[in-house]
Amino acid sequence: MLAAFHTARYHFDLEAIDVLHMPAYQGSTFRGGFGHSFKQLVCFQADWKACTPCVRRNDCPYGYIFETTAPPDGPDLHHLHEIPSPFVIEAPSDEQRVYQPGERLGFELVLIGRAISYLPYMLMAFQNLGRAGVGQPRGRYALQRISMMHPWRDEQALVFDGVDIALGGHDVSVHWDDVAAYATTLPTDSITLRFLTPTRVKYQQAYVVQPAFHVLMRALLRRLSALLLFHCGTAFTGDPRALIAAAEQVVTTRSNVRWVDWERFSGRQRQRMILGGFVGDITYQGDLTPFRELLAAGMLVHVGKAAVFGHGRYQVVEE
Repeated sequence: MLAAFHTARYHFDLEAIDVLHMPAYQGSTFRGGFGHSFKQLVCFQADWKACTPCVRRNDCPYGYIFETTAPPDGPDLHHLHEIPSPFVIEAPSDEQRVYQPGERLGFELVLIGRAISYLPYMLMAFQNLGRAGVGQPRGRYALQRISMMHPWRDEQALVFDGVDIALGGHDVSVHWDDVAAYATTLPTDSITLRFLTPTRVKYQQAYVVQPAFHVLMRALLRRLSALLLFHCGTAFTGDPRALIAAAEQVVTTRSNVRWVDWERFSGRQRQRMILGGFVGDITYQGDLTPFRELLAAGMLVHVGKAAVFGHGRYQVVEE
C-alpha cells in the first residue's frame, strides 16, 4: 500500500554556548526558529519577511518545505484541508530546562520523501539559528554533529561532524521494506498504543479525547496518503473504505488517555495558539492484521495535526 514510502531520521547534537532557557515542548521553539532561519537563508526577495505565501511555491526550498502546494493538474483534493509539511521535529517535551554553557542538548528531525534531499539547507538553517539564539532570553548553541539513525535497528551513519558534511555514505533511511518487516512483529489481535505527545485528531469537526480505532485510522490514512502524494510522488493504492469498515470492528478494551492543553506563540500569525491533545495508553482488540503496516509507518511520521512540532507521537507498548 505504501511502496514509495521513504523517511530518514537524523539526530542533531547541539552544544550550548550561552545559558539556554528552553520551554517544555522544545519542538515548538526549534520549529519556529527553524522556519524563520530557513526562509532568511533561501528567499530571494529583498523583503523576505513579507514573502508569504511564497511566490515561487514548490519551486522555492522554503515554499516546498513549509508551504507545500498542490500542482494545478493534480487530483481533486477537496477533502484535504491542508497539505502536511514533509518533516517532524522530535524534541524533549516533558519540562522546562536550563542548559549551561558546554552542556549538550539535541533533537531528532524526521524527513519524508523528497525532503530528504534538502538536508544541506536544513543543516545551514539550524547552524544560523544557533548563531541567532533560541529560547527566552535568547541563547546561542553550536551544531556539533548530525547522525542518521535507523528507528528499529542499531544502525547509524555520521552525516555532519561539525565541520564537513558527508553525504552518500551508509544509508540507514527507512524504505517500505523496512516498514513491512517491522510490521510483522506487531500483534494481530490486541495492541496497546502509548501516545507520548499531545495528539490532535479530528472526527466530525471536533477533536476527540477518547479515540476509537476507526477514528485513529482515518487520521492516519489522511496523513499517510497526503505525505505519499505530495512528498513521495505516488498515490495511496489501498482501499480506504474497506480499511475503515474493518477498523470499525476493532474495539477499545482499555483506555488511560487524558487531554492536555499546550500553548505556543505563532510568530507568523502574531498570536498565542492552544494546541492541546490526548496523551496516555489505549488498548485495541480485534483483527489488526490489515493495519499493522499503517501503524508502523505512523510511528515514524506521527498522526494528527501539528506533527511538525512533535505532536501525535506514539509507540507500541509491549505486553
